[in-house]
Amino acid sequence: MNKQLVFGHQNPDTDAIVAAMAYSHLLNELGANTEAVALGTPNDETKYVLDYFNVEAPRVVETVANEVKEVILVDHNEAQQSVADRNQVEVVAVVDHHRIANFETTSPLFYRAEPVGCTSTIITKMYHEDNVAIPKQIAGLMLSAIISDTLLLKSPTTTDEDKKAIKELATIAGIDANKYGLEELRAGTNVDSKSAADLIDADAKSFTLAGKNVRVAQINTVDVNDIFKRQPEFETAIKSAVAANGYDLFFLMVTNILNSDTEALVIGDPIAPVETAFKQKLNAQQRLVLPGVVSRKKQVVPQLTAAFEQA
Repeated sequence: MNKQLVFGHQNPDTDAIVAAMAYSHLLNELGANTEAVALGTPNDETKYVLDYFNVEAPRVVETVANEVKEVILVDHNEAQQSVADRNQVEVVAVVDHHRIANFETTSPLFYRAEPVGCTSTIITKMYHEDNVAIPKQIAGLMLSAIISDTLLLKSPTTTDEDKKAIKELATIAGIDANKYGLEELRAGTNVDSKSAADLIDADAKSFTLAGKNVRVAQINTVDVNDIFKRQPEFETAIKSAVAANGYDLFFLMVTNILNSDTEALVIGDPIAPVETAFKQKLNAQQRLVLPGVVSRKKQVVPQLTAAFEQA
């Protein structure tokens, strides 16, 4: 049986890492030959999760065609968010909870997409559908992924399916989800020791919007001033990233995980669709104030997409 690699998106967050590990485990239990890998090193939050459950991080790969002919994608589908040589291998399966864009295959494939808060919620259901017991360690990992993606069920992306999964997985893992969840989220908010260049790339995704290359990054914190007191450093890092990667627009979300509000720094062109999307002008600091906004997937990208397409 040919080996298949399972992986999430570039700049992996907790769900990208965990979903690959959990789905690979499920597939192997069903007789497949897969390995979970990652398209980047774990961030601080994910390191906390892996350390807590005493699990080794998947190995990091930059290319896959030199190893396998078939791959499986989790937590993403868009080509620009995936491995560099994806066009040289066959995508045989996708499990995701995002929009479908810039994605096509030459052969039929298994595709599971649901509008839930986290890919690990879907994989939890798939364990049940395949009558495979969820190991305690895997339950803890998937619980962590759902906590991360839904900001402990506070994100508007949260569904009843996510709530049900968190309750079940917490029971299997033997964990108080609220207490553990706050500790997990706080682990990902250490920003003072990191450079602006590292922070803007840690959780960032590229989107093609009406022909424009738009980068949307997100930094979670307990105080947005921890970021904006360093705004000149962030502006320099963003402009360097724009020049190096050909981004037309860079949209940096700085999200307070305690009050579920975001302030965004916007650099690039065009600005008009951004102001249209959020019904406000950039202030003198090139920022938008976005109360109640925490989700890139649901509260930022769809709004930007609509505004760019109408511009």
